Amino acid sequence: MTEDRTPAMAENPEAEGGEEPQQFKGRKNGLYGEISDELSASMKSGWADTELHGLTPVAQAPYAAARRAALSAAHPGVRLVVPAGNLRVRSNDTDYNFRASSEYVHLTGDQTEDAVLVGEPTGDTGHEFTLYLRPRSDRENGEFWLDGHGELWVGRRHSLTEQEQLLGLPARDVRKAAEELAERAKDPAVPTRIVRGYDAGLEAALADVLDADEDAGLKEFLSGLRLVKDEWEIGELRAACDATVNGFTDVVRELGQAVATSERWIEGTFWRRARVEGNDVGYGTIAAAGPHATTLHWVRNDGDVRPGELLLLDAGVETHTLYTADVTRTLPIDGTFTELQRKIYDAVHDAQEAGIAAVKPGARFRDFHEASQRVLAERLLAWGLLDASAYDVEKVLELGLQRRWTLHGTGHMLGLDVHDCAHSRREEHVDALLVPGMVLTVEPGLYFQQDDLTVPEEYRGIGVRIEDDILVTADGNENLSAGLPRRSEDVEAWMASLA
Repeated sequence: MTEDRTPAMAENPEAEGGEEPQQFKGRKNGLYGEISDELSASMKSGWADTELHGLTPVAQAPYAAARRAALSAAHPGVRLVVPAGNLRVRSNDTDYNFRASSEYVHLTGDQTEDAVLVGEPTGDTGHEFTLYLRPRSDRENGEFWLDGHGELWVGRRHSLTEQEQLLGLPARDVRKAAEELAERAKDPAVPTRIVRGYDAGLEAALADVLDADEDAGLKEFLSGLRLVKDEWEIGELRAACDATVNGFTDVVRELGQAVATSERWIEGTFWRRARVEGNDVGYGTIAAAGPHATTLHWVRNDGDVRPGELLLLDAGVETHTLYTADVTRTLPIDGTFTELQRKIYDAVHDAQEAGIAAVKPGARFRDFHEASQRVLAERLLAWGLLDASAYDVEKVLELGLQRRWTLHGTGHMLGLDVHDCAHSRREEHVDALLVPGMVLTVEPGLYFQQDDLTVPEEYRGIGVRIEDDILVTADGNENLSAGLPRRSEDVEAWMASLA
C-alpha cells in the first residue's frame, strides 16, 4: 500500500480558483502538510484529454433492457429506485472491495459504487430509466487529487457520456440524486419504491414517502425476476463453472504444499485462479480437511491437512460480470479413499445422482431434495445408524430423523448470488415447478460429528458433500460443472493423473 492516501488541501481556498467543494475544506496532505498555491495551480493543468469515443455497449445491455421492461410493466405509475450500494470501511481509511447489489447489476450491467438506477413513470404505463453515477473527477476544483477517492488515487472511471454509450441509458451526476428524488417524491400521486439495505443516505432522503411493505415487494419481484436465466446469463454461468474446474485442478496439483502448510494454502490456491479468470470467489471458500468437513460453513481454513483424511472443498469462481459457480468435491488427501470413506462417499454420490435425475421441466422444486434424502435415509437404515426395527424409510423421512446427519437442504438457485432468488415469492420458487432456464445446485451430504456417540467411532469426524450446478433444459438437465469427476473411482484416477 502507498505511504499516505490522506487527501491534500490548500489552506487558501481562493488560491485554488473556482468554488471549493465543502467536503475538501480544511484538509491537509498528511505527511506533506500545506499545499502551495504553485502546486495547486500546477495540478489543474497539463493533463491530456482521455475521453473515449465510439464505445461498444456491454454484452448484457440488451438483456438488461429487457429486464427493466419487465420491471416497468409490473409497476405502472410507481417511481422505482434501485441503488448499487456504497463502499464500506474495513479499517480506518481502507475500504472493503466493493460489490454492487445484485438487483442493480441485473438491471444495468454496471458495477460502480454509489450508483442508482431510477425509473420515473411516464403516465399510466412505462418508465423512463436514468442512471445516477459518479462523473469523472473534477480537476479544476481539485477533486481529482484532493479527494481520497479521486481518480489520481483510485484510478480512472468512465465519464457519464462513456457510461451512456456502454450501458444504453441516460446518465446524471449521482451527487444530485438524493435532492432530485426527494423533490419529485413530494408529488403524492406518484409513490416511490426503493430496494432497501444498500444506500442509507437515499433511504433517509426519501423516508417520509417510503412504505416498508411496498419496498419489500419490490425486492421480492426483482429476486423472482432472476429465477429464469437468459442465454447470456447461462453463458456466464458456464464460464464460472469452467474456471471453477480449473481452480479445483490447481488445488489437487498443490495438495502436497497444503499438507506441508494448512487449509489456507488450498484457499489461496483457489483464490488465485478466481482472480486470474474472474472477478473473485463468489463466496467464502470452504477448505475443510479432516473433521472440519463436518462443520457446514467452515471458513476459518486454518487447520492441518493430513494424508489419510478427506478434504471437503466448496468453492466457486465469480465471473467479471458477477455470476458465480458453486461446486463441492470431497477428496481423499492422499489420493485413495479408505473402505469406510468410500462407503460414505458412494452413498452421497448415489443420493446426488437421484437428485440430479429429478431436475427436469415440470418437476417440483422440492423433488430433487426429496429424492436425495430418500437415498441417504435408506443407507442410514442399512448401516444400522437408524433402527430399522422401529422405522421404515417413509417414517424416517416423515420424522426427519436422517437430518441429524444430512443437516441441510439439497440445493438452491444459483446466479448473481450464490443463493440466488432468495427473496422471491414461495409460490414461484420453492413451491413452484421447474422450467427451462433455471439453474440450481444439487448438493447432498453426510456429516458425522466428532462427538456424536450415536454412530460407531470410526464414522466420527467424516464429512462428505458433492455439489454440482445444474441447468434445467427443455428435455431434462445439463450439469454445468461436469468437468470435475464425481464417482469415487473417477476421483481417484483424476487425482492420480495430476500427481
